[in-house]
Amino acid sequence: MLSSRSFLKLTKTLCLTLTRRLSHTVPQISTTNQRLITPLNLKPINAEIASLMRNARIQEAQNLFDKMPQRDTVTWNVMIRGYFKNGFLDNAMCLFNQMPERDMFTYNTVIAGLMQSDNVQGAKEVFDGMEVRDVVTWNSMISGYVCNGLIDEALRVFHGMPLKDVVSWNLVIGALVNCQMMDLAESYFKEMGARDVASWTIMVNGLVREGRIVEARKLFDKMPAKDVQAWNLMIAGYLDNGCVGVAEDLFQKMHDRDLTSWKQLINGLVNSRRIDAAISYFKQMPETCEKTWNSIISVLIRNGLVKEAHAYLEKYPYSNIASWTNVIVGYFEMGEVGSAIKVFELMTTRDVTVWNVMIFGLGENDLGEEGLKFFVQMKESGPSPDNATFTSVLTICSDLPTLDLGRQIHAQAIKIARNQFTTVSNAMITMYARCGNIQSALLEFSSMPIHDIISWNSIICGLAYHGYAEKALEMFERMRLTDFKPDDITFVGVLSACSYAGLVDQGRYYFDCMKNKYFLQPRSVHYTCLVDLIGRFGLIDEAMNLLSEIRADGIEVSPTVWGALLGACRIHNNIKVGEIAGERVMELEPNNSGVYLILTEMYLSCGRREDAKRIFAQMKENGVKKEPGCSWIQINDGGHVFLSGDSSHPKFHRLRYLLNLLHTEMEREILFDAYY
Repeated sequence: MLSSRSFLKLTKTLCLTLTRRLSHTVPQISTTNQRLITPLNLKPINAEIASLMRNARIQEAQNLFDKMPQRDTVTWNVMIRGYFKNGFLDNAMCLFNQMPERDMFTYNTVIAGLMQSDNVQGAKEVFDGMEVRDVVTWNSMISGYVCNGLIDEALRVFHGMPLKDVVSWNLVIGALVNCQMMDLAESYFKEMGARDVASWTIMVNGLVREGRIVEARKLFDKMPAKDVQAWNLMIAGYLDNGCVGVAEDLFQKMHDRDLTSWKQLINGLVNSRRIDAAISYFKQMPETCEKTWNSIISVLIRNGLVKEAHAYLEKYPYSNIASWTNVIVGYFEMGEVGSAIKVFELMTTRDVTVWNVMIFGLGENDLGEEGLKFFVQMKESGPSPDNATFTSVLTICSDLPTLDLGRQIHAQAIKIARNQFTTVSNAMITMYARCGNIQSALLEFSSMPIHDIISWNSIICGLAYHGYAEKALEMFERMRLTDFKPDDITFVGVLSACSYAGLVDQGRYYFDCMKNKYFLQPRSVHYTCLVDLIGRFGLIDEAMNLLSEIRADGIEVSPTVWGALLGACRIHNNIKVGEIAGERVMELEPNNSGVYLILTEMYLSCGRREDAKRIFAQMKENGVKKEPGCSWIQINDGGHVFLSGDSSHPKFHRLRYLLNLLHTEMEREILFDAYY
């Protein structure tokens, strides 16, 4: 089925076709007249100017034009048309106004050029100033009005035409179809005298787009002649309506097929899970198309059939780098990292995209260190890293315990000028902010030549999460002075900043601003921030009312929102509401160890030991264990991780002995200070 843009292109083509026909007639008359008075043959020079304009070599065309001792109407027309095609509207109009003599083609070119440049009023003035008009002139006006969305004006011009051709009718009917005014389009179609293939195709397309597939087929069957576009429209209509078998039968009846015919049927078969049939048709294609094969593989992967896609690649000889890369992406999305690595290792040729997929995929599957190893391999034996590579690597670095590697990657990016790209700089801001180095994040932000919405969000959220509430809100206000509109992520940072700083009134204001000024639908994370903010301030009843509002909006209260309320109840010792919140979190997240511990602590604090024992027993019965505390330290080139209660570190006994010595020395110092 034709999209709106494709449909407009079709209607414009109808007019331009007739315009081109005129270009081979009217200008030739002018040239002939020129030859009667001069022996100079201008045809080769005019052709050279036209060629230069087609290749956007405007200055060379202008220089050649300026050097010509004589010019005919064709010369001027070619220059004017070339200026319009290359977007130099003022130059085109300047030449038009200087022309010593104009013909019909001149006026039609200028009208079409002005309309395509959205200068509707200028085109109308040229049209109104013409003493004589031909059908192309009228059609150019109709086409221009249609392309600029002025359907009523197009109809007015159409009805004022002294003589209409099939292009005139097609332009108007096409415009009505595109505006979903099918009843009126059908009425005009019935009034038409002579129709061409385009007339029928426009109507078939309109009916298909409205889902009137039966009526579209009846009209299609009545067509005296059908081109490949008409056949493709009907096949696409059947596929869109789930009638794959009928589409396949229609395809079999086609005498002439183009690439679109094959591709849309194959994609339809794949979407209906008829993979073998799709591959059978693929093998019958006059010329196998890599894009079509990759689309088969992509559809399989999108439907979760990654292993099946992999098997087809192994079985048939049509695969390329893109095919294998798609399979790797599919395996990563399934969490089958080992399979993704195996496919990568079997690839004989690897481009930068597949390396980026490996690095990104490993990072997304919590194997960032492995991703960094692939980055090292890529630098040693693969293609040069691009923006996506550095963005993925910096994202991995943002989850590492130290900044050393992140700084090294930053230095490498600067060395090859990748830091000048916004996406890479955004990743640097995020990396520094997550690792706690806010000053470096601010320095990177301020050094960026261009910011986008991600740049602003990264710095606002980074400042907010590290407690720089006032600075985060200041950045937000600076952002509002730019052309960027805040999105939902921006308000996560803003509300978090208010929550950390206890700015209740400002938090309420920004939450209301998000909903009523920027018309953003709050998500669970926004409600969590607001509940946390007002709950920390002791406004438990208001927090409960907010939960009622969430339910009234048809949104399920998430565990994080209940968790924020539980945290507020813990601070203000509100056992009654805390019990409700805790029970809801345990229902939604039965393996969340934190909620059991908080409830146990709250019960113990108010002397309800039996309830505390009950919660602890429930935790044990569900097999929930408290996540051990974790710490790490970087020494030279190595990192050391320690878990609470874990003695598996190879130097555990030496470390324990050293800690005991430190403890003894501390006790000795305390006793010494107390005695003296």
